[in-house]
Amino acid sequence: MEVSITEFDLSCLPETGAVLDQLLALRPGQVVIDLAGCRHIDAAAIGLLLDVHRRMVRAGGVLAVRNPNPRITRILQTARLDQILPVHTDAASAPVAEAITAAPGVPPADGTPAPGTVPRAAAYGRAAVTVRT
Repeated sequence: MEVSITEFDLSCLPETGAVLDQLLALRPGQVVIDLAGCRHIDAAAIGLLLDVHRRMVRAGGVLAVRNPNPRITRILQTARLDQILPVHTDAASAPVAEAITAAPGVPPADGTPAPGTVPRAAAYGRAAVTVRT
């Protein structure tokens, strides 16, 4: 499953946290948080990422971050989050894409729906969530 987040700070944490809670309730094997459209991340958001990472690990899953801009990449490196969970840029996102497409019923990384899947999208506050089942 993939979550695209456009703003990730204390002001939108309740909405984003609620979306991530709903996603984790589905017990996915992998969640990718795409930050391509996000310009800022703060300590509260990093705390939420760590919490989601811990919950995913306990459930046997993986949380990955994809496409952070250079500023957010530096913030993640400073917080050493890049040493805890996978952080991929466009050029390095192939491992995440391969892991996602290897899961049954998950669409290919190129965005085309896999056979038998129906893409659904919903906006929650400032977080856009794309769920493919």
